[in-house]
Amino acid sequence: MADTSSGRFIMDRRSIVKGLGLGAVGLMSAPVLAACSTGGSGGGSSSGGGGGSVTFGSNASDPVPKKAYAAFVTAFQKKSKDTVKVNTSDHNSFQDKISNYLQGSPDDAFTWFAGYRMRYYAKKGLVADISDVWSKIGSNFSDGLKKASTGDDGKQYFVPNYNYPWGFFYRKSFWQQNGWAVPGTFDELVTLAKKMKAKGIIPIAFTDKDQWPACGTFDYLNMRINGYQFHVDLCAHKEGWDTPKVQEVFTTWKELLPYYDPSAAGLTWQEGATKLGKKQAGMMLLGSFITQQFTDAAVLNDIDFFPFPSVKVEGTDAVEAPIDGLMLSKKGGQNQAAKDMLAFMGSGAGQEAYYAVDKSNIMTAKDADTSGYSAFTKKLSDVIAGAKNISQFFDRDALPAMASNVLEPAMLNFIKGGAVNLKNIESQAKTLYAQQ
Repeated sequence: MADTSSGRFIMDRRSIVKGLGLGAVGLMSAPVLAACSTGGSGGGSSSGGGGGSVTFGSNASDPVPKKAYAAFVTAFQKKSKDTVKVNTSDHNSFQDKISNYLQGSPDDAFTWFAGYRMRYYAKKGLVADISDVWSKIGSNFSDGLKKASTGDDGKQYFVPNYNYPWGFFYRKSFWQQNGWAVPGTFDELVTLAKKMKAKGIIPIAFTDKDQWPACGTFDYLNMRINGYQFHVDLCAHKEGWDTPKVQEVFTTWKELLPYYDPSAAGLTWQEGATKLGKKQAGMMLLGSFITQQFTDAAVLNDIDFFPFPSVKVEGTDAVEAPIDGLMLSKKGGQNQAAKDMLAFMGSGAGQEAYYAVDKSNIMTAKDADTSGYSAFTKKLSDVIAGAKNISQFFDRDALPAMASNVLEPAMLNFIKGGAVNLKNIESQAKTLYAQQ
């Protein structure tokens, strides 16, 4: 899920955008969202000439993305002369309460994710069709990004802001000091983890207090062992959970458990990132938003990245690279100022305003200025651009209830005890998907 962002990146946007194939989506919720929303339509200007108002529900509760969205809003207000009231809620709570939020008194615009989670709420009729916005900004995005923003009815409901890859992050100086080399295979990863543990270092700063982080490991192992298409079909429940293929994923995963932080089940990703920064842990699998936690420039410049190693069938061809952006509630769809704000997000100027503060993500608009990307950002961009398949993260690619109510709790129990009941997961999956 999850997910947040900040850091660095680089590469020609057009090349990156070509590489994006599948849609993505994210998770977030809002327990207090309805309460903090103003509930008004915002009185947006009908002509787009300024003087309108927009309410904006944001899940960007972490410091860096919160400031980045503030910068985006400031830039939009300056350009449009419209007024935006931002209502920020806790990231995880926003995600968990999104259904209640959209059925209550939602803001005009809100942060969300591409892919299944976007399509799900579009199908439920809880969000606004913004195909008219796309008629203005469509040429600024790749076909893959448009696909990720399109509902089952062929209409657009989402405007991408950025995407970011998941992989292993580590401190270069720490690895050089110990003579550790980047693993190219799963066996090499396990061997490296053994060396780290022998030195009293936490090999992998795994954290799962919020439960969604485990999805990243599951997705990568599933794609590396069974292939990208199996990942897609499993998310859609076209493949069963109580099968040898899924069992192999957990059997392989179990080899990593001895090398996780002993406190993993009770730690947030921010706490894991802190241990990585302090060289208490050797590496951490997460999205590039991890770099938001490194406020010391010396530490940030010491961070490097490598893709999840190959395991079996497809090397490292598939990459988890979720897409985050903005959507409109049903009432927001009646507010021209809100539509104008989403159109601004679909421009290079809008994305540059955000990126100027949060450099952990990759801008998606073709006309965004990428000349300021660092070598590290370019490396992350290259990983996405070179991927044959782009996954969006399990809790974004699958039925929301399946992710939050079934798989995430099951994975947390697996982390704690090393066992998983696939028959039970399959039974629940059959019930949930039959209800759709």
